[in-house]
Amino acid sequence: MGTKALILITVTVTMLGTALSASHTVGALDGSWDLQTNYSQWVSRIRFIKGDELKFQYSAVVHNVVEVSKMGYDSCNGSNPIETFPTGNNVVPLATIGTRYFICGVSRHYDAGMKVEVNVKSKEVRTVQRCQRTGNRRRCQSETVLSSAAAAGVDQSTMARLGLIVVAAGLTLFF
Repeated sequence: MGTKALILITVTVTMLGTALSASHTVGALDGSWDLQTNYSQWVSRIRFIKGDELKFQYSAVVHNVVEVSKMGYDSCNGSNPIETFPTGNNVVPLATIGTRYFICGVSRHYDAGMKVEVNVKSKEVRTVQRCQRTGNRRRCQSETVLSSAAAAGVDQSTMARLGLIVVAAGLTLFF
């Protein structure tokens, strides 16, 4: 019975982690911090949310990751870094809302495109674009809406409590 309980706990914790945050491997699908990836295109497909994390995977012999200010990003200057990640397998938690800037600090790699700007948003609010077509014209309007969880009054702590209730109920059933 102990094995069943361990399996239930593992599955529940994994599901909660997925529901509450996401891990984004920078440059995925291939998942590599390199000179071939178009990071503007990559970042445009993802909605980064507070609580998510970035994974930078690369050859530490050839590259590094430097978090810089907006000024450092715009001027391609990593000499005053917020943080440097040199190992080749770095995980960066996105713990606050706002924009974060990352570059490769190796000479000329920034100019070759090794830079990414990540805009971290709140889980509760998102922007939706609604479009209508009238003849040959298409009119689009953006509006800010609550996420389904926020609209229902569900926040992270509620999700965590729900997960604990599921674990407790599962353990009760097994014992």
